Amino acid sequence: MKTNVLSIRTPEGIMFSQLLAGPVMRFLAWFIDQFCIQLLLTVLEIMLGLLGVLSPGFAFAFYVIGWFVIGIGYGIFFEWTWRGQTIGKRLFRLRVMDVEGMKLQFNQIVVRNLLRFVDQLPAFYFVGGVACWLNSRCQRLGDLAANTVVVRSPRVAEPDLDQLLAGKFNSFRRFPHLIARLRQNVSPMEADIALQSLLRRDEFDPVARVELFGDLAAHFRAKVEFPPEATDGVADEQYIRNVVDVLYRTSQVPPFRPKVQNSEPPAAALQL
Repeated sequence: MKTNVLSIRTPEGIMFSQLLAGPVMRFLAWFIDQFCIQLLLTVLEIMLGLLGVLSPGFAFAFYVIGWFVIGIGYGIFFEWTWRGQTIGKRLFRLRVMDVEGMKLQFNQIVVRNLLRFVDQLPAFYFVGGVACWLNSRCQRLGDLAANTVVVRSPRVAEPDLDQLLAGKFNSFRRFPHLIARLRQNVSPMEADIALQSLLRRDEFDPVARVELFGDLAAHFRAKVEFPPEATDGVADEQYIRNVVDVLYRTSQVPPFRPKVQNSEPPAAALQL
C-alpha cells in the first residue's frame, strides 16, 4: 500500500513522521540540479576551448572525465555538505535521509548517486521514475540500494508561545538576574530542543515523555540553579515550560517584591 508518510519509531518509543517526496517534486528538483550541472559543464567546455585548439584528443578526454566527475560528484558533494540536500532539493525543501532515521552515511550518498546512471535509463529517469511510482516509499533504485528515502519538509509556522504557555505561572520571573545567566549559558540548539519537546509532547509515549522531561530538566538545572522557592513543587515538564518561557519571551514581568510593613508610626499617631 502506497503512503506519503514515513513513520519511524525509536527504541525509546518516540514516533517521528516524515512526509515523503513524490515523483513530481523529485523531478522538479532534479531538473534544477541538471540545469546547475549543465552550467558547470558549459564552464568546463569554455575552459577546455584553448586546449582543444592545441590537442583535440586531450580536450575531449578531459571533458569526458569532467562530465563524469561533475555529473556524479555534484550530488555527492552537496548531499554530504548540506546533509542530504542539493540546490534543487533545497529550493523545493526536500532532503535525503536514512530509512530508519539514522544519520546519513557517506557511503549511502555515494551508492545512491552512482546508481543514477541506471535510474536515468533509457532517458529522463524512466527507470527511476517507474520505480518511484511502484514503490510504497517512492524510492528509486539508488534509494533502494542505499536504504534511503527523500522526504519533504513543508514550511512550518512559528509556534504560538502565548497559546503554548498560556495559564502557566512562571516562578522563574522573580529572579531576573538568574534568567539573564540562563540565557547566556544556553545555546540556540539547546533552546530549540526544549521548545520542540513541548510542541511534540503528545507524540511521545507516557513513560518516554516522563523520562525525556526528566533528562531535560536535569540538564537545564545544571546550567543555572534557581532557589528552592522557585523550583519546589515544580514538575519536570513545568520546569521546561518555565525555561522556554524565559528563553523565548523577552518581555519581563516586574520582579516579585514582598510587601514590607512601614516601621514608622502613622501621621495620626504622631499628632496624638
